[in-house]
Amino acid sequence: MRKYTIGCNDASQRLDAFLRKAVPGVAGSLWQKLIREKRVKLNGKRTEPSARLYEGDVVDIYVYEEVLAAYQRPKPVSAPPDVRVVYEDARILLLDKPQGLSVHPGEDGRETDTLLARLQSYLQMKGEWDPTRENSFAPSLCNRIDRNTGGIVIAAKTAAALREMNERIRLREVDKRYLCVVHGHPDPSSGRLEDVLTRDMDNKRVTVGGVRTEDSRTAVTEYRTLAVRGELSLLECRLITGRTHQIRAQMAAFGHPLLGDGKYGTNALNKPYGADKQALYAYKVTFHFTDGGLLDDLAGRTFTVREVPFAKDFGIDL
Repeated sequence: MRKYTIGCNDASQRLDAFLRKAVPGVAGSLWQKLIREKRVKLNGKRTEPSARLYEGDVVDIYVYEEVLAAYQRPKPVSAPPDVRVVYEDARILLLDKPQGLSVHPGEDGRETDTLLARLQSYLQMKGEWDPTRENSFAPSLCNRIDRNTGGIVIAAKTAAALREMNERIRLREVDKRYLCVVHGHPDPSSGRLEDVLTRDMDNKRVTVGGVRTEDSRTAVTEYRTLAVRGELSLLECRLITGRTHQIRAQMAAFGHPLLGDGKYGTNALNKPYGADKQALYAYKVTFHFTDGGLLDDLAGRTFTVREVPFAKDFGIDL
């Protein structure tokens, strides 16, 4: 038998969701069966998969320990605690991700040095997170950006902060601004792009326009030109929606692909500048929180990275 006492980071979730995290690898259907057979009990009583957990609850699993041991939670991967902190408190962090670093491991799981791994290593080093004392929670990222895009990624130290920040993002109460360099000079110099984006999972890209399918989403980006240098322009982009490759795909469809973007631009355009990564940086975040909550003290605050390398080429200092 195994016993779990629900802590603050385990509370407010369904029993079946907790079990999948606490003992990963066990199929959800098997948990459903074990609960039906009364081999999982909540506070000593028969329960349901949808039961909501509260701090202090006790979950008992009546299965041989040898069976459960085969599904132990994997240990956190080893990564350097090397993070650039823009802001940190007891609940969240804003991290400045360098270009070239992935936020999460790839599909094969082999990549060990990621922003998530560095975050967890950093919090372990500080003594703020001990995976051996957590049942189901690990510090997590609330948003993601592409490997070759740099800038602010929001991270949560607690389950409650993760839930609230994710909800704020869903309600579009988090204003994200990007700096990017594009080929050419957009006309008009400021404007709004609204397109239908369709994901192509096989080629890991999106297409702009065309026939709308179940994989299509509306993408809206506002942009304004900050500076011009030769045949390049420095833009600030505001994401109204947050779609995969949104800025890269929309600007390319607009006739102004990003400098260094080989997926939506062309090597012929990028080669003269020696650019091998898209010039795109999530440089500023503002929290427009409206209705109170755990993170209400962040309402109205703006956070900016210390520098964006390519912005200096246009004489822009943050």
